[in-house]
Amino acid sequence: MTQDTLGIGDLAARTGVPVRTIRFYCDEGLLDTQRSAGGHRRFAPSAVDRLGLVRRLRGLGLGLPAIAAVLREERSITEAVAAERAALDVELAALAWRRASLAAVEEAAPADRAARLALLAAVQDHHAARDALLGFWHRLFASPLPADLVEMFLEVSVPAPPDVPTPRQVVAYAEMVALAGDPTLARRMRARARVNIELISDEAELLTGIGEACHLARPLVLAGRRPEPGPSLDRYVAAYATVRRTGDTPRFRRELLATATVDRDPRLRRYWTLVGEVTGDPVTVGVAQAWLVDALERSVVGGSVTSGSAGRSAEPSPVPVPAAPAGELRG
Repeated sequence: MTQDTLGIGDLAARTGVPVRTIRFYCDEGLLDTQRSAGGHRRFAPSAVDRLGLVRRLRGLGLGLPAIAAVLREERSITEAVAAERAALDVELAALAWRRASLAAVEEAAPADRAARLALLAAVQDHHAARDALLGFWHRLFASPLPADLVEMFLEVSVPAPPDVPTPRQVVAYAEMVALAGDPTLARRMRARARVNIELISDEAELLTGIGEACHLARPLVLAGRRPEPGPSLDRYVAAYATVRRTGDTPRFRRELLATATVDRDPRLRRYWTLVGEVTGDPVTVGVAQAWLVDALERSVVGGSVTSGSAGRSAEPSPVPVPAAPAGELRG
């Protein structure tokens, strides 16, 4: 046996791995051994290559369970390395978020530092922060919606935290979480959702219409145009009129505006501005919809409203709930 095998000292000399480490790998099941008549460990010549692979994988930071899976051929080297890289990406994202948070506190004016610190304390875990926002919007769905609509709505309403955020983005995200945690805002939005579910006949159709209206309004907002009547507002009002089984009349526009108080809530509008700060999008769906709401309000002058392009005013929600999810989605 001794002529065809290697002693632990020989294996250490050939590989440069300390004897103590080799023993550890044996105990962990990474190296197969035999015992000589005297009870000493003996290794097959293939142990040299096996131990070399273990060293290289350890050098890349792979843990022993992952290496053992490779040695047992339960996982390829490519798969093991990819899994390790993915785990490292998660760590790096957490570190980047933490670094930006520290910088945000450091950059705050002395008088604002305590408040900034308190704000950021709620989003130390950026994944948990996003979960909080998702939970906020999910609770506003007053009626079942198709999965694809829900997914689209949440995608534009709850942006994923940037992998390498700036201090400003971290602060914006923290403020979004704070707004979502405001119980009075949540109550107002849930009340709006209950009203919508009674008035709206086809939420999917409403969402499509609101999305089209936001698409038409977007270039106007980008150009810095003041909210004004036009095709985008006509489409917006028509979307609500259709699902409420009525027409676009001056009376309908006044009624629509009267039900839109929550849509003009500064906290809600601030939320959509913050979404833009996080994503870099200058005109989020909520911002476009708020522009349409203001355009609708301008169309109501002195209690007299003209339907069509001549005038409008109705604040359909920048975040219609449940009409909101739909509306936001299509923006």
